[in-house]
Amino acid sequence: MKDILINHLSFGYTPERLILDDIDLAVDTGSFVCLLGPSGCGKSTFLRLMAGLEHPTKGDIVMEGRRIEKPGLDRGMVFQDYGLFPWMTAGENITLALEQRFPEAGKKRWKETALEKLADVGLEESVFDKLPKELSGGMKQRCAIARSFAVDPPVLLMDEPFGALDAVTRARLQDLVLELWARTEPKKTVFFVTHDVDEALLLASRILVFGQSPSHIIYDCTIPPEKRPTRETQFDDVENLKLRNTLIHHINRDVNRRIA
Repeated sequence: MKDILINHLSFGYTPERLILDDIDLAVDTGSFVCLLGPSGCGKSTFLRLMAGLEHPTKGDIVMEGRRIEKPGLDRGMVFQDYGLFPWMTAGENITLALEQRFPEAGKKRWKETALEKLADVGLEESVFDKLPKELSGGMKQRCAIARSFAVDPPVLLMDEPFGALDAVTRARLQDLVLELWARTEPKKTVFFVTHDVDEALLLASRILVFGQSPSHIIYDCTIPPEKRPTRETQFDDVENLKLRNTLIHHINRDVNRRIA
C-alpha cells in the first residue's frame, strides 16, 4: 500500500521561478527515505511542504487519504538547529509537545514519558532540568530526537539533523536513529534530508536524488533490507560501492549539465 502520495508537486515563491517542478511520487509506510542532492536543490523545501509549513504552487501531498494543508501532530520535525526553546529546559521542551499530543495524560505521565525518551536516546535523567545552553550540540540534537519520538508521529521529517555535528557524534546519532526506527512498531515513515551520499547509503531503505533547481527527482532507488550496508561493510561491499558511484554520477552529471 502506498500511504503517502505526492501528485505533480511544484513550488516556487514566484510563478516565474520554481524551486520544485512536477514531482510525482508514492511512498510506502515504514520507509526510511533519504532525500539526497547538493545544497540549494529544494530538499528542505520539499520537507517544509511535507510538514505543511509551505503550500504547493501546483499539485498536492496526500497522506492516508487526506491532503496535507497545514502542520499536524501526525508529522514530527527535527531541524538542523535543534529547534529547542532556549528559555525552557530540555524536559519542558519535550513535555510541551506531549501536552499538545496527549492532553489527557497529565503532568506525571508527561514527565515519565519525557524521561523514558531521554533514556532511549542515551541521556541521563539530570538532562531533564538543564537548559539547551548547558548542553552540547549532540545532546541538544538527542533531545530534539527524543521529543519527536515522544509524540509518536507516524511520519518523521528530519532536515539535515546531523549537519552541524562532529564526525564521531554524527556517527553515533546516525546509529541511534536507525536503532529507534528499526525497533519502533508500527515502523515510522522517515524523510531524511542530506547532501552526504555515504549517510544516505547507511540510513536509507530508499534514496531519492534531487536535481538542481527547478528540481525534480533524477534518480530513485530502493535498497532491500538484506542489501543494506552496515558501518562495517559500507566501504567493502562491491554492490554498495557500485550504487555509491551511481549516485555520485547522477548528481555530477546534473550539475555539469546545468553549468555547461
